[in-house]
Amino acid sequence: MWINEVAPERLAELFHHYQQALTPEIAGKGSGGRGSWREVSQPEKSRLVAAARLALLELESMTSEPAKSRQYFAQPGEAEWGC
Repeated sequence: MWINEVAPERLAELFHHYQQALTPEIAGKGSGGRGSWREVSQPEKSRLVAAARLALLELESMTSEPAKSRQYFAQPGEAEWGC
């Protein structure tokens, strides 16, 4: 599954990038605290990576459950026959 191929560290870096890009600048406040991923403190990076891991786990659980619930036919030997 594609979710297993995504590194949580890369996902966290992308979240940071887009958050910075979408954060509006406040007049007179400079860059509004915008900074590159390299400038993020290690504790903050760890927090973002942990959040990315949780998001990936949730996405994985959301995609694997519907496949199981869409089984329209019984497995061989499980069908009950009768009228």
